[in-house]
Amino acid sequence: MAMRLDEVVSGVKTQLGIKIFGDSLPVLQEKAAAILSAVRTVKGAEDASVGVSAGAMQLEVDLDRQAIARYGLNVADVREAVETGIGGTTATEVIDGRRRYPVVVRLDDPYRSTPEAVGRTLIRTPSGGSVTLSQVARISSVEGPEVINHENGRRYVVVQSNVRGRDLGGFVTDVRAAVSKTVPMADGYYLTYGGQFENQARATRRLAYIVPLVLVLIAGLLYASFGTVRHALLVMLNVPFAMVGGIAALWLRDIHLNLSASVGFIALFGVAVLNGVVLVAYINQLRSEGRSLQSAVRIGADVRLRPVLMTALVASVGFIPMAISTSSGAEIQRPLATVVIGGLVSATLLTLLVLPTLYSWMEERVQAKAAV
Repeated sequence: MAMRLDEVVSGVKTQLGIKIFGDSLPVLQEKAAAILSAVRTVKGAEDASVGVSAGAMQLEVDLDRQAIARYGLNVADVREAVETGIGGTTATEVIDGRRRYPVVVRLDDPYRSTPEAVGRTLIRTPSGGSVTLSQVARISSVEGPEVINHENGRRYVVVQSNVRGRDLGGFVTDVRAAVSKTVPMADGYYLTYGGQFENQARATRRLAYIVPLVLVLIAGLLYASFGTVRHALLVMLNVPFAMVGGIAALWLRDIHLNLSASVGFIALFGVAVLNGVVLVAYINQLRSEGRSLQSAVRIGADVRLRPVLMTALVASVGFIPMAISTSSGAEIQRPLATVVIGGLVSATLLTLLVLPTLYSWMEERVQAKAAV
């Protein structure tokens, strides 16, 4: 299903597809072969190949116009003989009630299956004689294009490759450098890079706007909840706490940062911030009840231990099947689950240990300034 969707979107079923656009098919094939050699030299290239565009055998009839004129014929006479003998032509119709069936006449298989047999096709001359097709044309079997791909009115040939053992973005960067260095492009010929890389690049550009927007919205909601900037920023410290664990988990499992992992970070930020809100809100509640700063911090960290652990464990345990999945779609599930599990481990530990310490330190400085 993923391959079919990729083919519909970009016309390429692999992770990277390099399309060479131009007018001449032989030149396109030559450039595609050179690009294929360059791609295979890049670390991580797997299943590199050139899209099928040649290899179909076809019969070529090259007319000898001087011979045609010598026998008193014209090109239309020869064309009609070839069309009738090989392709067939409608001679009459059979009428059966209200139904009509065309009757197509053409040469039998033994007389049109080889170039030599086609060359023996007889053509009537205006003088009443007949000549064979081989007397007025050169007939040969040649290799022609099996399919001619077009996009936006331009012919193209595609070089395809998958990636193993490294990130897709870095692989494409190295491929671009290798191709630009070893394969010069003539005037009128140019390259485009597509496939899953194209979709990932588009989604990454969107995430560059979405992630900061999400963080700003979280900060705004925290400020609305606590009413102070310092408490909102204190809870926002859970975001880097969570990122530490998520990045470490990706590194330990040798998984590259991709679109799925980036989405996992967004989900992780929400859970990590929730744990911070649970802790800081309860500490503020204890202080409003008359507890001292140190007492409120200790009791708050102790009482909110279970809720924080429950929140983290529910999400972490729920993502374990995705993290160890090897079935179809695992390449999307594993990075996302790995980020969430690893990030929650670090965020939970740091929330219970570092966040109370920072809260106490920050409030002491605020009280000291107020006393002055």
